[in-house]
Amino acid sequence: MTQRLHLVFGGELVNPDKTIFRDPSAIHVVGVFPDYASAYAAWKAEAQRTVDDAHTRYFIAHIHPLRDESSEAAPTEELGG
Repeated sequence: MTQRLHLVFGGELVNPDKTIFRDPSAIHVVGVFPDYASAYAAWKAEAQRTVDDAHTRYFIAHIHPLRDESSEAAPTEELGG
């Protein structure tokens, strides 16, 4: 079975209507999770913790597609050349 990793992260946005972070160096990385259910639980906890701050948002990124074991080299490996 393929491992399906998910990254949960968030921080303060410039504008609540967009997804541009005010300070990318201050992004809060909650963690990497082995499945969507555990990533969702972590995302929900952070989202509820910051519910009163309209400029703070958390996201779930599906990082398993970044590493495609069926291809010779994933696109991220090609960058390092």
